[in-house]
Amino acid sequence: MEIKPNVLLGKYELGKLLGQGTFAKVYYARNVKTGESVAIKVMDKAKIMKVGMMEQIKREISVMRLVRHPNIVELYEVMASKTKIYFVMEYVRGGELFNKVAKGRLKEDAARKYFQQLMSAVDFCHSRGVYHRDLKPENLLLDENENLKVSDFGLSALPEQFKQDGLLHTTCGTPAYVAPEIIAKKGYDGAKADIWSCGVILFVLMAGYLPFQDANLMAMYRKIYKGEFKCPPWFPSSVVKFVSRLLDPNPRTRITIPRLMEVPWFRKGFKADRPVSRDDLDDDIGLVDVDSAFETREASKADQDLKSKPALLNAFDIISFSPGFNLSGLFKDKAVKQESRFTSTQSASSIMSKLEEVAKLFRFSVKKKETPR
Repeated sequence: MEIKPNVLLGKYELGKLLGQGTFAKVYYARNVKTGESVAIKVMDKAKIMKVGMMEQIKREISVMRLVRHPNIVELYEVMASKTKIYFVMEYVRGGELFNKVAKGRLKEDAARKYFQQLMSAVDFCHSRGVYHRDLKPENLLLDENENLKVSDFGLSALPEQFKQDGLLHTTCGTPAYVAPEIIAKKGYDGAKADIWSCGVILFVLMAGYLPFQDANLMAMYRKIYKGEFKCPPWFPSSVVKFVSRLLDPNPRTRITIPRLMEVPWFRKGFKADRPVSRDDLDDDIGLVDVDSAFETREASKADQDLKSKPALLNAFDIISFSPGFNLSGLFKDKAVKQESRFTSTQSASSIMSKLEEVAKLFRFSVKKKETPR
């Protein structure tokens, strides 16, 4: 049910809807006691339980408690009712960095400032064992002073998610920004994967378009895996070299954060913000017991229903399971056979007759392959 504006939720007065996704809506709100503006993310508990996202929500809360930094959106409070989970967060007035880039490429100094702030936040996350795994301009917000704030830690990883080989194995992220070792379905270093995404972001800020683009998703993945991109002519040589080290398809030789922070181009005007230490945190921060918040009659029923439902698949899983989009030969050096596919409302026999008719004109032969049903 839609929450009406100006409904008092505890000490917060809800206002306009700022945005919404599949499982959550974000509202502007005001603390009626202090007058402070906040953003409240409202999640439907039953939907979360139905698709098995309970652990992901818990992890997101744990992550946001760990990463208090001037360039990261702050989580103030978590509340729960019988049917909803509420994240009370810092309200960032400037909107997404994506909206700024959509108007055209940024000047070098502006791009450098945002990139410096991004790397400062990412470096701090990594120092706390947090790997974002979905860095992109849509998840980077700007405050009223044009300072960058990293948001949306829903896909982030913590050390306990590492396998015995010390690597992450969950395939996730946004295709155009994802590192080649992830789409190749190999184990990957979360820090190196985040650095790749930051490299794509820097390219987008200065170029105004993505480094890896293709109408065919498989062709785009192939370019990503091989690191095939070309910098525009307006990139200074120092930036070309820097971006090439960020977008190194080999994670072992890809530049690390300590090394990139030593690069002269990066260091120009760089001011490292002081992260918030644990001593600075309010011990009385309003965080509900998330385990008990999910222990409702509806949630328990949804948990039982989940056992009879198939696992939730992401886009990468669907691609890998589909015979028509097999990734097995995608990263081999041999030439890849090009194919064309189409759909039609005509019968199979009439389509084959037409194909045979056209093929004869060009002296082609048509081979039919029976597919078991």
